[in-house]
Amino acid sequence: RVDAGQAAAEVMVFLRQRATTSNIPVVATIGCMAFEPNAINVIPSLASFTVDLRSPDEQRLREEEAALAAFLDALALRDGFGVSVERLARFQPVTFDPAIVAMIEQAAGRRGLSSRRMTSGAGHDAQMIARIAPSAMIFVPSRDGISHNPREHTDADDLVAGADILLDVVRDLSA
Repeated sequence: RVDAGQAAAEVMVFLRQRATTSNIPVVATIGCMAFEPNAINVIPSLASFTVDLRSPDEQRLREEEAALAAFLDALALRDGFGVSVERLARFQPVTFDPAIVAMIEQAAGRRGLSSRRMTSGAGHDAQMIARIAPSAMIFVPSRDGISHNPREHTDADDLVAGADILLDVVRDLSA
């Protein structure tokens, strides 16, 4: 019998290995997964899952998409099952405006705050705005580096510092 759950697990391992061994930042997330018939003692005949691939490098993103497609084809051929793929969304990576990024760093420095440039893989509004207007993002530290999670917590002082930097940058831009 074909075990769709086992195949899904192999896809997860494949994606993890590619992401962790890449010299260019790559994120591969399987955030939703469901099996049918979804019974404790029945081998799944169907596995449905989402794959979220992200990279700041468009060429690398294309390579990862092609590698996943080839892996799925090889897995299906090896185990004799069908694969159906539906693309839910696809966005090209964006680079934020270097002048605004520099203004953020300068504003942090003037306030005696440390800063570092970070690549965000998250799909924020700024990612969409950057396609039509200069933009950038200001990140503030979250406890233990946890974000986009119910355990996320950012101290009030850090939130205020981030808002102050935003205010400084807006003032600089409007001058």
